[in-house]
Amino acid sequence: MSSSARLKVRRLGTPEPVRPKSDLPSPSRFPSARSCLPGGGRVERAFPRSVVSSAGQLLKCTLGLGSIVFGTLLFCAIVARSEVKIIIDHNDNGQTTPSFAFKNVPAPARGGAGVRTAFELIDGEPDPNGGGLEVLNDGLLPQEADSPSENFFFRTGTDGGRLLLDLGQRTELTEVNTYSWHPGARGPQIYVLYALDQLAAGLSERPKKGTDPAAVGWKLLAKVDTRPKQSEVGGQYGVHIFDTKRSLGSFRYLLFDVSQTESSDAFGNTFYSEIDVVGSVDSQTDRTNSRPACREVIDSDAGAYRITIDSCETPDLTGWCKTELSPVMRDWYPRIVKLLPSEGFDAPKDVFVRFSASLRGVAETSGTRVRCAAEWFRANLKGEATGSVVHELVHVVQQYGNARRNNPDASPSPGWLVEGIADYVRWFLYEPQSHGADLVWMRPRKNLRLRHDAGYRVTANFLNWVTEKYDQAIVQGLNAAMRQGKYREDLWKERTGRTLLELSAEWKRDVENQLIPGDAPKN
Repeated sequence: MSSSARLKVRRLGTPEPVRPKSDLPSPSRFPSARSCLPGGGRVERAFPRSVVSSAGQLLKCTLGLGSIVFGTLLFCAIVARSEVKIIIDHNDNGQTTPSFAFKNVPAPARGGAGVRTAFELIDGEPDPNGGGLEVLNDGLLPQEADSPSENFFFRTGTDGGRLLLDLGQRTELTEVNTYSWHPGARGPQIYVLYALDQLAAGLSERPKKGTDPAAVGWKLLAKVDTRPKQSEVGGQYGVHIFDTKRSLGSFRYLLFDVSQTESSDAFGNTFYSEIDVVGSVDSQTDRTNSRPACREVIDSDAGAYRITIDSCETPDLTGWCKTELSPVMRDWYPRIVKLLPSEGFDAPKDVFVRFSASLRGVAETSGTRVRCAAEWFRANLKGEATGSVVHELVHVVQQYGNARRNNPDASPSPGWLVEGIADYVRWFLYEPQSHGADLVWMRPRKNLRLRHDAGYRVTANFLNWVTEKYDQAIVQGLNAAMRQGKYREDLWKERTGRTLLELSAEWKRDVENQLIPGDAPKN
């Protein structure tokens, strides 16, 4: 049973006397961030003016500065405000699920509930293998324990950094909740939370490392260190910061001063999955239904899948997203899942599509997140826009990278085939009437190379030819092999009786014979 399942919050009994100061171990690296562990009222670290009480497996530490309630095997940090409290839940590696279900910490605000503004990096370096700052409050959760692209974390070998959240105006806050997930030392959370109500002369809203935020006008709200003392460090962590008077205060800015969890190796920066900041208005509404108009959440396949479309950076695209893109995604995501099955595989249930004002190109997919370049989409709304998102949805379903993460010896998936399958689904199944990869598309192209790996659309045409002539399930078979890390070029001959190069040459001859004489592509 996980520790979170045993944690309960309730009023405890009569306080026991505090042990003499000489009996207490020395404070932690954060002298004012004290810690407690249950077990007969045993205090693991010193804190001044404290009263300790116990009741079975529960312990409450009450200080002149604040209080925390927690349960067995949970490490809790005292905060620096009289009525502010912190609850920490930990699901160990055997108890984690993609839903981030905790006993006493609220569920993450899926789909956009709560205060939704962009985080800003003011110090530190993000790790290039991780997700961008937008993953911190996009309402979309990682689907597995070690998923770099679905979490934000600071660069390997560095000691954290600082993140700023500008709420746009003074906002009454009721809670701040942070979530993380990793099977090892990158699971726990260590950070100090500061708040600022408004700028004034001499105040700095962006203090970097080395500057004490409290010395330049910031208010210390909480010090958090969730590292357990007597259990494995990996798993999911949820932190719930709130106030017994229902308001943490009215602030415009929040500052997260994040530290690494250990320095014995280079891999100590936490995988932060979600940070929810909830205002007083948000707390009175359904967490799963409160969202801005520019963020639409679609239930697909009778609720089996949830797709979020975010056009908040590009409000001019919101109408098109709702009327044109949303119905296609609702219909085609479950279709793609059925088209690309494999043994033991469950497709991601939460997908997030964001339209970015700064992204160049067309679109990109990382894990379950799709980013679309608004500039390109604006120019192609009446053409290829919707189909390009279908292409990206195929990448969400493919999930070929999991094989390599789980097994270093897994065979790599050829990039030409990964993209070719996505374009095959798009051009030959979703929109064959567009003629985006067939002979109609090929005829006017004088310099087109007819080779199986020559490009997205060319490979799609090759796959369609193999499907129609040799093996109707060739795409499904190759997909399953790549997802399991078992792709081999010999699979082509095993399934069709011909090698890949033999198939490629035969397909090339067939295409050339069907093209108008004189218009055949070059070799």
